[in-house]
Amino acid sequence: MTIKLGVPSKGRLMEKTFEWFSARGLTLAKDGAEREYAGRVDGIEGLELVLLSAGEIPRELAAGRIHLGVTGSDLVNEKLTNIGATVQELAPMGFGGADLIIAVPQFWVDVDTLDDLDAAAAAFRKAHGFRLRIATKYHRLVRDFLKANGVADYQLVDSQGATEGTVKNETAEAIADITSTGETLRANGLKILADGLVHASQATLYKSRVAEWVDADRVTMAEIEARLKI
Repeated sequence: MTIKLGVPSKGRLMEKTFEWFSARGLTLAKDGAEREYAGRVDGIEGLELVLLSAGEIPRELAAGRIHLGVTGSDLVNEKLTNIGATVQELAPMGFGGADLIIAVPQFWVDVDTLDDLDAAAAAFRKAHGFRLRIATKYHRLVRDFLKANGVADYQLVDSQGATEGTVKNETAEAIADITSTGETLRANGLKILADGLVHASQATLYKSRVAEWVDADRVTMAEIEARLKI
C-alpha cells in the first residue's frame, strides 16, 4: 500500500507546507495545471500526495481515507469530536498561526473580560427579551470555551464569512473569529477580551489512528519520522 499525505490544495498554507517538507528532504509538488489537484512526492518511496481543502483534511483523517494530513489545529479541534481516538498530533509546523478569540464592540467600555461579558449578556437578555448573539463558524470550540468560563445567556449564530462585519450589520452583538493581527477587528470597531483567547491555532501535521497501516506502511512511516525528526 501507499501512505497518503493530505495537504491544503492552494494558497499560502500549501506553499508553506511544501517549504516545510522541502527543508526536511521531501519535495512536494503539484502536477499539471494550477487548478488541478494532483501531486507528487520526491525523496521517499511509498508516500502519495493528496491535495484537499484545509477544511476537508480533518474529516479525511478521521475517516481513515488519508494517513497523514496538514491542517490548522483550529479545524481539527472544531470538526472532530473524539480527537484522541481518531488522530495523533505529530508536529506543530510553526506557520499558519492565528488566534480564535472573542471580540466585542469597542464602545462597550465596561466589557473587557469574560466575567464582564457574562454580566452584559444577562443584562442584554433582560433588556431585549432574547439572548446576546455571538457570530462564529467555530461552534464547538466557542461553546465549550464559554461553558468552561461560566458565560451564559448567549446564543451562537452561524457566520461562514465576513464575521467581523456582523456587529456593524446588527446581526450579532459580539463575535468569535480567527485573527492574526487584529487589524480587521479594529477597523470594524471591535476589541478582543483580555481573557478571550479560545484557541491558538497553527498548521500541524497529524496522523490518522484509524487508517489502515500495513507492515510496508509502518516501515515507510518510520523513515518519514526519521527524516522529519518527529
